Amino acid sequence: MKKSIKYFSCFCLLACFISCDGLLDTEPKSIVTPANYLTDELHLLAYVTNYYTTSGYSQESGMLDCHNSNPSGSSYWRDTKTDNAIGRNGNTIFLPGEEKVPATGGVWSFSNIRALNYYLETVVPRYEAGEITGNPTNVRHYVGEGYFLRAHEYFYRLRKLGDFPIIKNVLPDVQEELVKASRRCPRNEVARFIIADLDTAINMLSNTPPGGRVRITRNAALLLKARVALFEASWLKYHAETALVPQGPGWPGKTKDYVVNTVSGEQNIKDYQFPTSDGLLGEIDYFYGEAMKAAHEVAEAIPLVDNTKTIRASIADPVNPYYDMFATVNPDAYPEAIMYRMYVGDVKHGYNMAMEGYSMGYTHQLERAFLMQNGLPWYAEGSNYAGDDYIQDTKKERDWRWQLFMKAPGEPRALFDSSNEKFERDTFPNPPQIHQRDQSKSTSTGYLLGKGISYDYHSIIGDYTSFVVFRAAEAYLIYMEACYEKTGKIDEYADKYWRALRKRAGVDEEYMNTVNATNMEREAETDWAAYSHGNRLEDRILYNIRRERRCELIGEGHRWTDLIRWRALDQLNGFHLEGCKIWGPLQKQYKKNQLLYNQVNDAKNIMSDPALSDYLRVLQISRSSTNKFYNGYYFTEGHYLSPIAQQHFLITSEDNQNKETSSIYQNPHWSLNAGEGIVVQ
Repeated sequence: MKKSIKYFSCFCLLACFISCDGLLDTEPKSIVTPANYLTDELHLLAYVTNYYTTSGYSQESGMLDCHNSNPSGSSYWRDTKTDNAIGRNGNTIFLPGEEKVPATGGVWSFSNIRALNYYLETVVPRYEAGEITGNPTNVRHYVGEGYFLRAHEYFYRLRKLGDFPIIKNVLPDVQEELVKASRRCPRNEVARFIIADLDTAINMLSNTPPGGRVRITRNAALLLKARVALFEASWLKYHAETALVPQGPGWPGKTKDYVVNTVSGEQNIKDYQFPTSDGLLGEIDYFYGEAMKAAHEVAEAIPLVDNTKTIRASIADPVNPYYDMFATVNPDAYPEAIMYRMYVGDVKHGYNMAMEGYSMGYTHQLERAFLMQNGLPWYAEGSNYAGDDYIQDTKKERDWRWQLFMKAPGEPRALFDSSNEKFERDTFPNPPQIHQRDQSKSTSTGYLLGKGISYDYHSIIGDYTSFVVFRAAEAYLIYMEACYEKTGKIDEYADKYWRALRKRAGVDEEYMNTVNATNMEREAETDWAAYSHGNRLEDRILYNIRRERRCELIGEGHRWTDLIRWRALDQLNGFHLEGCKIWGPLQKQYKKNQLLYNQVNDAKNIMSDPALSDYLRVLQISRSSTNKFYNGYYFTEGHYLSPIAQQHFLITSEDNQNKETSSIYQNPHWSLNAGEGIVVQ
């Protein structure tokens, strides 16, 4: 990695042709990219490394996560826009009308795609002709990274926008050609394009690249392929017969009369036909099959790290590999970590210190999802659930994923400081600091986020803890879900993977005992994923596969993507997220001035009214005009996708003024006009 530093000056030159000009990006100038650049192994290394990260902050982007010094950019915080976690403010995605069409910018961007197209357009012919100097294996790997990174960029846009232009080459700065190239392709064709790029990457990438697993690996490409295929299969299944799926009622692609170059051949988009003989059903089956194949290869090759079922109480206690995989400076000792980001020197991420509070917290709804160690849901007879009067009680005889990754009052915050021998063991406050002016030490719900927190105080304040970008357990989960969705059965591999996950979690491996004890009416009270397209799931096996995924991936930022692909938000109509049971016996541990509510000036409230619920309702503390979430969360179908900014309709229109004549179309339910949201009648 150090060798690439001297090439970072090249990035300054490259910057002039990776910026977006508001349409599609223009052709790179030859004086910026000399003929002798991208002709050596180290040139390739420097170029692709630039697209691992970003110098700016973005909570979500097409680049690989870097958590660039801003805690809210961390994957660990992304669950705060779901039923898993919440901060002190709601998310406008759950208030129809509050999300607006932007005037400019937005997700409709080609900057990085264009730069990666330039890279592949340049290096692939040179590689095939043997014109790139350096270690042939390394050169092949860095070419493969380009395909992976382009696929990663496209997957981001698939999740956010659905239909999107498929552009494989750098385009000339000719208005007519750029407008034509901006025509959107059906979303399933975009997914097929992503998978094709990943197949190429898989054939070129190594699992032992220079620098190790801090770089993209072949297994990472397989896992991303499985993730993409599962996403698209379930999106097509659960959004079928809506405007969010090609040829569904109201699909805006039918309003356009133009030919697009799809992966499966040229078609007029208004008459688009799915490439499989069975139409939409065949397409769904295809993607589930691709997910199974890719996930299976990873899951068979990589075992899960061990959970010793211990929580360290002192520096003398041995580490728990399962916990430390997320909370160490270097996860190289844990094969399950397929790819990770390391932080040294001045390179920091910003989430570890903030993870200790920052007015964030897991929800009461998430706590309810975790099984008891005997495999029973909390409400089942004989479950041995100790109740939730105290936060510590929720951990008793519980799934170890809840025990390890939710920090309870009195548990160790830091055991040592690798830079200070005199450091003394520090613990989380008891009772939890639910309302503090110092937000870095408070929690919005009482349930502290705990995945990724190092026991080394130096790593916490220095932000040196590594972040695991891809890990093998996700492949286990993808195979289980894709297998059951495709075949209606749990085959021998899905059975093996499910048992392995439960064994590590310290939960009875007989998952059918859980299935038989599951009451969907009770689960639907607290789990958004107990629904699809507004209807409560009746299939208890499928629901428990979703539950397994929710619990295994706690705090890793996957929940929102899962909820939208399952169409699991339609039913939200005044839903209230809750925290700990503040109005039970726990209240006795607080002073009266820490539990103020229902004041004449309710803007001074610091707690929700017990008349509303025994559980803390973070968004019902105040009725002030600035709190738009007092009546709960609502959802509208249009918010499953993001809008395209007004700018892009103007510059692709016939006269640059009439948006209706644009070559592109807006996502369903959204306006073409900046500043307008979706108004639900």
